[in-house]
Amino acid sequence: MKIYRSIQQFSSTHPQKVCLAIGFFDGVHLGHQQIIRQTINDAHRHGAQAVVLTFDRHPASVVAPERVPPLIYSLPQKIRTIAGLGPESLLLLEFNRAFSEQPAEEFVRDVASSLGRLQSVCVGANFLFGHKRAGNVDLLKRLGQELNFTVHGIAAVSLDDKAVSSTRVREQILAGELETVSELLGREYALASTVIHGDHLGRQLGFPTANLEIEGLCCPPNGVYATHARLIRANTDAEGGRFPSVTNIGVRPTLKQPKPMKRLEVHLLDFHQDVYGQQLEVTFLRKLRDEQRFANLEELRAQIGRDIESARKVF
Repeated sequence: MKIYRSIQQFSSTHPQKVCLAIGFFDGVHLGHQQIIRQTINDAHRHGAQAVVLTFDRHPASVVAPERVPPLIYSLPQKIRTIAGLGPESLLLLEFNRAFSEQPAEEFVRDVASSLGRLQSVCVGANFLFGHKRAGNVDLLKRLGQELNFTVHGIAAVSLDDKAVSSTRVREQILAGELETVSELLGREYALASTVIHGDHLGRQLGFPTANLEIEGLCCPPNGVYATHARLIRANTDAEGGRFPSVTNIGVRPTLKQPKPMKRLEVHLLDFHQDVYGQQLEVTFLRKLRDEQRFANLEELRAQIGRDIESARKVF
């Protein structure tokens, strides 16, 4: 899948017919997959290219920063997941203030004009877009009749008689219902982000950890988990190996900290490579225990050893 940062960049090199899926697609859950698969089916039928249009950040981060939800997937993880569904191209557009103020009808006309041979547009049935979210599926269908493209407003997928949505996925992650999350996503739930430098406490305790950048991401409840960690090699998105691991999520209450911060730290078992700056994807297998405070670092070290032994039994 090729990635383009503007519609003009894409259209200048792709004069053929296009079938387009539009959405933010956080988590790329079962409902999102229906939208993208419909687009791919349309492309096969029309002899067109299947293209997904999404954004580099959540629209609320621009129009309502106080209401930005925690994201299910980091941007690289979302891109990898969309690519796995099989579209030929991704339009990854910058969502900024100017874009947010573009009227809905103007946006549709610009897209249709720039793409030239637009055959179909596929969105969720409740999709809203444009300035003040004034655009909807009815507007798309009206413009589709005028501009000669088909519109699919895909109804929400249901699981256990409830609609599958990114909001529902987030709620289940925060509740620790990770098996349900995997069902809603249609794949094992995993959290992926970049390995950053921490304070190297784990190394001092004899259990070095990879610290993930989790600001803005939706995380499971605090505690210790048996996990699998998979390296995503830089610049290739290729898998660099999958390793048994123990993951701690929390604020490390044993330490005296003026401003405790939530961290996600992964100890890869029997692993000794430098992974700073790489993408690490963590799949949660089982929760081993809740986060707890210890009297001192020696007690913490002993408990980490027990956590690792418990995790080995899971593996």
